[in-house]
Amino acid sequence: MENFKSLDQVLDFERTPLAGRNMPGTPYEIFRTSAAAFRELDALEFFFDARQFEQSVTFSYQELFENINRAANMFRSKGLGRSDVVAFILPNLPDTHYVIWGGEASGVVLSLNPLLEKEQLSALMTSAKVKWVVTLAPFPGSDLWQKVVHSCQENSQLAGVFQVNLLAYLQGKPSFSNPDEDSLIPCDELSVPVYDFHKEMAKHSAKELEFTSPMPDDFASCFCTGGTTGLPKIAKRSHQAEVYNAWALTKMFQSTFTENKSIFCGLPLFHVNGQILTGLTPWLTGGKVILGTPQGYRSPELVPNFWKIVEHYRVSLFSGVPTLYANLVKVPVHDLDISSLESAICGAAPMPKELFNEFQDVTGVSIIEGYGLTEGVCASSVNPGLGENTIGSIGLRLPYQDMRALVLDENGSYQRDADVNEIGSICITGPNLFMGYMEPSHDKGVWIDRGGERWLNTGDLGRQDDKGFFWLTGRKKELIIRGGHNIDPKSLEEAMHKHPDVRLAAAVARPDAYAGELPVVYVELNEGSDISEAKLLEFAQSEIFEKAAWPKSITVVEKIPVTPVGKIFKPALYMREVEQTVRVVAAQAEAIIDQLDVRQDDTRGVVAHLKVKEINEELQHRLNQYTFQHELSS
Repeated sequence: MENFKSLDQVLDFERTPLAGRNMPGTPYEIFRTSAAAFRELDALEFFFDARQFEQSVTFSYQELFENINRAANMFRSKGLGRSDVVAFILPNLPDTHYVIWGGEASGVVLSLNPLLEKEQLSALMTSAKVKWVVTLAPFPGSDLWQKVVHSCQENSQLAGVFQVNLLAYLQGKPSFSNPDEDSLIPCDELSVPVYDFHKEMAKHSAKELEFTSPMPDDFASCFCTGGTTGLPKIAKRSHQAEVYNAWALTKMFQSTFTENKSIFCGLPLFHVNGQILTGLTPWLTGGKVILGTPQGYRSPELVPNFWKIVEHYRVSLFSGVPTLYANLVKVPVHDLDISSLESAICGAAPMPKELFNEFQDVTGVSIIEGYGLTEGVCASSVNPGLGENTIGSIGLRLPYQDMRALVLDENGSYQRDADVNEIGSICITGPNLFMGYMEPSHDKGVWIDRGGERWLNTGDLGRQDDKGFFWLTGRKKELIIRGGHNIDPKSLEEAMHKHPDVRLAAAVARPDAYAGELPVVYVELNEGSDISEAKLLEFAQSEIFEKAAWPKSITVVEKIPVTPVGKIFKPALYMREVEQTVRVVAAQAEAIIDQLDVRQDDTRGVVAHLKVKEINEELQHRLNQYTFQHELSS
C-alpha cells in the first residue's frame, strides 16, 4: 500500500475505531509477536567501525526477543519493580536496545545523554530516583565510566551499576552462554555493587518473562526534554503511547515499513527518534535496523562513507536533522547503487528549501519532513513529500491523533480554533500524549482545556492550510520582539539559506535598551568561502521584505552550536549576545570588568553575573534598561 498523501485518506482510515485496529498493547508484546512471525529474519545488524562497515554482527528476531527477556529477568532479579527506574548512559549498541525494552518490561527506563556532565547526570538520576544504571565499562578514549562513577556517588537510592564491555564487539558477537561466570566487578569508588552486563544476562531465562507482563497504561519510560534553561524536564510516557506512535508511523509509511527492508539508525538511542522511528517502528513489520557505530552520525568516518553503507546494506530509510543533510550533499554518490533508498526523513528543525532541492538533485530522493516532541512520544505529523508546494510543511497529522492551531488568550487558555491559515499555537491530543512530567510543578501551562478535552500545548506556533497540511511559523519563546513587533527567526534563516555561501544560519535576539530586542543572525559558511559579513548583510536586506526584520548584524562563526541530536542550540548564541551587550554597557559606564559569566538559571532564565572594580550608578542604570537578569558585585 502507498503512504497517506491527503487528510481525506487519514480521515477515511479513522472510520474504523482505533479499538478495532488490533494494535499491540506494549512494546514487549510487539517483540513477542514479531519473534513468532519473523523468527529467523534479521532484526538488528550492528557495525562497530564506519571504515570497516562490512564487518558486522547480526541478531534475528528470535535472538533479539531472547536478549530482551534475559535483560528483563535480570533487572527483576535485582529488585527492579514495576515503578522502579533503570537509567542507561550508553552509546548506540545492541545492548542499549536490550536495556530499553527489557527495562520497560520490568520497570521504567530513563534515557540519559552520555555527553552530559557528571553534575547534570547526578541531578537527573536523583530527580528520577534511579535504582540501577547501565553504562560502558572503562574503554580507551572514553571517560564515560569515570564520569558515571562520579555522578553515582551522591545518589543514595542507587542499588547498583551494570557495565557493558565494548571489547566484546571487537571480538564478534557477545556470548550469553556462560551463566556460571562471576559477574561481580570490584569497584572501590562506589559503595554499590558493579556487575558485568553480559555475564549477568547469561544467568537468566531467554524464553519468557519470569513475572507478569506490563499493562498498556503502565509507566514505561522517561525522557529528558529539550529545554533552554536549567536542567531538562523529565517526561513520563506509557507503554501504549509508545506502541501507538510506532504503529501510526507504519500506517503513514505503509510502503516503507515492510518485511526485510533495512532502516538505518544513526541518531542517538537516548533520543526518541532513534528509539521509536528507527527502532520499534520497523520491528512491528519485520524490518531490519542497521545500527551504525556506537557514535552514530557523530562518528567522523560515517558521513564520508554513508552512500557506501546505503549500497552495502540496501538501506531503504534513514532519519536525520538538517545539519546531517548539509553534510551529506557534499559527499559524492559517484557510481554507487543507492536505488534501495526510498525515504529520507528530517526532523528536529525545519529544512531549508535550497538544501531540500540540493539533496534531491544529489540522490534522487525527496526528504520527508516530520514533526514531533518528546511529550508526544516521537512524531505527531508527517509530510508525505508531494512536491514543490509542500516543501517546508510538517505535513499531515497522524491518524487518531488530533492536531490543531488554537488561538489562546494571554494566560494560555483556549479561546477558539484558528481559521484556515491563521497562526495559532500548535496543540495535540490523542493516544500519544505523555503522562506528565516527573516533577508535577512542571506541568503548569502545558495542558489546555478545549471543550472538556485535554490538549497539549507544544509551544510551537503554526497554521493549517486548506488541504490539512501544517506549517510551523516559529516557536513562541524564540520570537524576536522588536518594540512590540513580532519577528519570526525562521524568516531570517530562510533568507540567509538562499545565499550560496551559507551552510547554516541561526537568528536570535540581541538585547536592546530601546526596542527590547533586535534581530541578529549567525551563519556558518560553506568550506572555502570568504564572503564578508557586510556582503551578507546587504544580501539579507535584499531578501527580507520587512524592514523591521532586517538583522542588525550578521556574524560568521566557524561552527554554529548544536545539541547532541543536531538541533541548533540557540540559547548559546543568545547568551553570547547578552555577554557582548554587558561589555558594551560596562564600557559606556566606564566600569572595569573583573569577571563576567552569563549562564542559564533554572528559574530566572539567562543571568549575567558581573563583577567590576567599582560599581557606579551609571552602570546600574544602564543594566536596568535590559530585560535579562543580572547580578552585580565588586
